Amino acid sequence: MARYKFSGRLKELIEHAEIGEVQDIDFIMSHLTSDSTFAMTRCVDYALSIVDNAKGISQIEFYLFNGTIIQRNYSTLFFNRRGNWDIVNRAFKLGLIDEIQAFSR
Repeated sequence: MARYKFSGRLKELIEHAEIGEVQDIDFIMSHLTSDSTFAMTRCVDYALSIVDNAKGISQIEFYLFNGTIIQRNYSTLFFNRRGNWDIVNRAFKLGLIDEIQAFSR
């Protein structure tokens, strides 16, 4: 399988995602703000898709229930893509994400 070469901020986000410790997820999520560019949100989304460390996944769950709206939205996408419907439904029932976000992939 070909491995793509990434550079700059995307490379940095991917490196953190591959490690996937709590502080790495915090670093990635810190790039999701009301000032984030569309390009940055795509980079964060891609980086989150790489996370496979149990501690990292747990930290993404933390952001689903405690993050800003944009952090909750990208956490929702992460769990939706993994098929973790129970956790997404819990967040939806608590009013932390809206119906559109809860059922998007």
